[in-house]
Amino acid sequence: MVLTPGPNMAYLVSRSICQGKRAGLISLAGVVAAFSLYILLTCAGLTALLVTIPVAYTTLRLAGALYLAYLAYNTLRPGGRTPFEITDLSSDSERKLFAMGFLTNLLNPKAALLYLSLLPQFVDAGRGPIWAQIFQLALIQMTISASVNSMVIVSSGAISAKLRQNPNLAKRQRAVMGTVLGGLALKMAFDTQK
Repeated sequence: MVLTPGPNMAYLVSRSICQGKRAGLISLAGVVAAFSLYILLTCAGLTALLVTIPVAYTTLRLAGALYLAYLAYNTLRPGGRTPFEITDLSSDSERKLFAMGFLTNLLNPKAALLYLSLLPQFVDAGRGPIWAQIFQLALIQMTISASVNSMVIVSSGAISAKLRQNPNLAKRQRAVMGTVLGGLALKMAFDTQK
């Protein structure tokens, strides 16, 4: 799921291409800070609230599935874009880079969906405190996300150049991403497990 294009990846890639790797990494620190806030909210019981109110959980799950389907459609449709097709942006201060990374992730429906709807599906009440399991899963996800996004930041210029030089490669990349997003949307839409 980390490899699927979304607001975070688009923001990090755009900053890295336009302002350099340091700007991308500072922006990533803001993204990680927002993940940390999501972890705290989820462990504090927001997920438990969703479990006790089945309509809220179902609504969030279906909204998440629709959002992933929307991302899949936009990736697969003719003329679909990849996050590596970025236009020039003006330079921002380090403080603004961090704040924008934080806000981009905080307002990212994919991040909210991941912590509030997807991770709780992997919790087993018989294996200890639910908050501890969610915390562990979220830390693993955040570590993977930070690692993958760091690699994307460092290689974004080269990836962007490759995709511009080879339109067929860009089409294949979009096809893989769109298919993964569509599969996740279907799984989430039809997974009625609590």
